[in-house]
Amino acid sequence: MGVDGSRTGLEAAAWAAAEAALRQTPLTVAHAVPKWVCGETVRYAEVARWMREGANTVLAAAQDRIQREWPRVRVEGLLLPGDPRSALIKASEGAELLVVGSRGIGGVRGLLVGSVAYGVTAHARTDVVLVHELPLSPRGEIVAGTDGSPGAGRALEFAFAEAELRGARLRAVQAWAWPHAGGFEPADREGEQDVLRRLKESLAGHQDRHPGVDVVAEVVHGHPVEVLKEAAVGADLLVVGSRGHGQFAGMLIGSISQALLHHAPGPLAVVHG
Repeated sequence: MGVDGSRTGLEAAAWAAAEAALRQTPLTVAHAVPKWVCGETVRYAEVARWMREGANTVLAAAQDRIQREWPRVRVEGLLLPGDPRSALIKASEGAELLVVGSRGIGGVRGLLVGSVAYGVTAHARTDVVLVHELPLSPRGEIVAGTDGSPGAGRALEFAFAEAELRGARLRAVQAWAWPHAGGFEPADREGEQDVLRRLKESLAGHQDRHPGVDVVAEVVHGHPVEVLKEAAVGADLLVVGSRGHGQFAGMLIGSISQALLHHAPGPLAVVHG
């Protein structure tokens, strides 16, 4: 996971530590600095030394919090040379999960998600969790957004596994309505029932692999972003695929996932298909 000394970075570290404890896996906390800072002989040696000390302080703060809250998690600090986005993506190759905070130090006022968070989510070759505010009173529920696409199937499998790890309920939500010039109008009842039937069918194989997970399937009228935002309030985690039906070929991350990067009310997992 990546940290930068910001409050959201520390919140992300706490979330990642809890996840590592559930998965019983080691956790690497990483911080990136410019390549020249890590060189043995540089023109501005004192500046480089000062920057390395600052970077190690950032890593130590994250490790200290993790050890206080999750003393059984084995945690390692890693100083990465280079651009934070490319360095984190490269370092996470082969990892189970990459975790980042939604915004870091130096984020532009008004932006809801930072450039590093967006960059790693779009380009990572592993699944990414973006940590916004942690829910004050999590309700023991994982929310998964689905649209029946292959990418949504991969996201559902991730969500089932998370629910099983946490002993949480899984709420699979599909937004559906007929678009028109003024927005969205409710679809007919017969069509809604057909969508719900197909949603339950898509869950069946996952339930067979995770028989202990309590599952609720819902079809909700409205725009997918608004539907999932509302469904995820207070949830432990919102899970979506990186791209779904109707996304343009070549897009690295779909419009729904992209919007939720900015507006998800809590931790958001973007699962790459």
